[in-house]
Amino acid sequence: MEYNLRDIASVIRSKNSGPYELTFDIIFKDFDMYNQVKAAKAINEPAFAKLYNIPQSDIIKLVYFDPAKAVKITIVRPIPSGALGETDVYGAQQHSPLLGYTIQI
Repeated sequence: MEYNLRDIASVIRSKNSGPYELTFDIIFKDFDMYNQVKAAKAINEPAFAKLYNIPQSDIIKLVYFDPAKAVKITIVRPIPSGALGETDVYGAQQHSPLLGYTIQI
């Protein structure tokens, strides 16, 4: 079945993880859906790299965190926080591509 991430997650956000990294959090509405997504590995490094048009090597870590029914992805920030040309100092505006992301499980 195909699901839009915004329909099955209660939280989709991005934030700084220091000046050189961004972290994305996806927290699911319930454990059943989280476990299905995890079992299918529906959120994975190759898909995330494609969605954000970054090399897979820029993904520092992708972790399924069971106690919070969440997926946490940390990447190398394309432009350091506060650097010339950087447009989102807090990293809080970078999650929007995930809002249209669809997964197959």
